[in-house]
Amino acid sequence: MTDDRLRMTPGPTAVPAAVRERMAEPTPNPDVEPEFFDIYRSLTDNLEQIYAAGASTDQPQGSSSDPDTDRDIVVLGGEGILGLEAAIASVLSPGDRVLCLSNGLYGDGFGEFVEDYGGEALMCESSWRETLDPDAVAAELERAADTGDPIDVATMVHCETPTGTLNDLEPILDVLEDHDVLSIVDAVSSLGGTPVPTDRIDICLGASQKCVSAPPGLTTCAISERAWDRIEATETNSLYTNLEPWRTAADDEWFPYTHLSANVTGLETATDLLLEEGLETIFERHEAAATRCRDRAAEIGLETYATESAASPTVTALEVDGRAVELQEVMRDEHDIVLATGLGDQAEDILRVGHMGHNARLERVDETMDALGAVLEE
Repeated sequence: MTDDRLRMTPGPTAVPAAVRERMAEPTPNPDVEPEFFDIYRSLTDNLEQIYAAGASTDQPQGSSSDPDTDRDIVVLGGEGILGLEAAIASVLSPGDRVLCLSNGLYGDGFGEFVEDYGGEALMCESSWRETLDPDAVAAELERAADTGDPIDVATMVHCETPTGTLNDLEPILDVLEDHDVLSIVDAVSSLGGTPVPTDRIDICLGASQKCVSAPPGLTTCAISERAWDRIEATETNSLYTNLEPWRTAADDEWFPYTHLSANVTGLETATDLLLEEGLETIFERHEAAATRCRDRAAEIGLETYATESAASPTVTALEVDGRAVELQEVMRDEHDIVLATGLGDQAEDILRVGHMGHNARLERVDETMDALGAVLEE
């Protein structure tokens, strides 16, 4: 099958031929053949380097000398939302209070998971066009401490994909560290496309279908020692959303359920490609693609939803005031280019261009914006 359609969506992204070919090969049975665990360990080794690329310390990548910055990597069988839910399910006991920082749809979603699992979600909200406010976070934590019921877990999103907003995590993490708060970060649409300070995050969540450019189906997690301590101390009435069994899965050569073997081999190849290109080069490629996309948008009279300082290097959200679905359909049907609309209440008003993974290339952005400019002139 020949498919020349250009899919410039913010996930799932275009999958390179090498990944597709690897997934078509026979794979060891993940339940009974030890060879599969060699593949899994190779994948987690690759992911360790990708997660470490955003380290805010001077510690060399892959070093195991500092338990405060070391992170264990696990790969779950399930789309990226599984990681968000599993993180909450694995650290939360009924009645626990969690500070949920939100400037978008997925930040709000963390709050819903907290409520679903019997906790109390304390929302600390910012404008969806702006980044999270560290002063507001500090005020909420101090207020909670003053009432004698301090908060010890907080959630946040690095890149809010629906609005193309990238949060500056460092000042937020400074505040959380000052208050000894365990951090959970959704880095699903930033990991592999821009640095993520994983060494300062207790549970950092990624997925296969965004900047890594593998098919959807796998969740990745980087987990700190103190997060494991809390996970092991939490009684979880779930198998699929319980992170605890994954801590020793590779060493024990036993998974809590049959793993997605072809997806694992495909993700191994996808991460090989990233490491071969070099992560600094990849980050620069994403920045260049994002800048080109926003510049071209301005040329055709479109504004970004996020402020310039908050704009993500992996996805651009354009304001189109009630025309998003119409423009999406014309781009797909007449130009063979697939874009995404906004989500929820913004479905008609935002058109999103995903310049992430292997689509973060200037020529693909130019092809997309040439077509969009032509559609707007019609």
